[in-house]
Amino acid sequence: MARAQLKIWIDADAAPRQVKEIVFRAAKRLEVVAVLVANQRLSLPLDNPHVRAERVQGGPDVADRHIADHASEGDVAITADIPLADVLVQKGVIVLDPRGELYTEENVRERRSIRDFMDALRGTGVDTGGPKPYGARETRAFAAALDRVLAAAARRR
Repeated sequence: MARAQLKIWIDADAAPRQVKEIVFRAAKRLEVVAVLVANQRLSLPLDNPHVRAERVQGGPDVADRHIADHASEGDVAITADIPLADVLVQKGVIVLDPRGELYTEENVRERRSIRDFMDALRGTGVDTGGPKPYGARETRAFAAALDRVLAAAARRR
């Protein structure tokens, strides 16, 4: 039985531009489909037939549910959304955050607990700060991690 073609899923509403551009180049180089999912209009590279966008209706977690429903075991997903990462890891999807961190069964639940704790603190009015700025170091880390996971995913297919 033939296995489905590898896809890269991007939770595109909040993905940094640099992450999208790295994925566009990888999709073209490897001839792998990259799917950007968002609740807003996205601009796509004109010279890359491997990249497509799927626009979903607005609302909380609609794009996340779309990715969770359509990503398959062995696909790669890019998201900073920890609850989505948790669902995808349980499905056997390889999940990276935009900073190049790989979510695994071992770390995603811990990260979800921390996220929920910080969310509860914010709910009581505590200023927990925001994420660190996204710069060249994070871009390089993401690019290297994406290369590693795509090579591993291709070997498994």
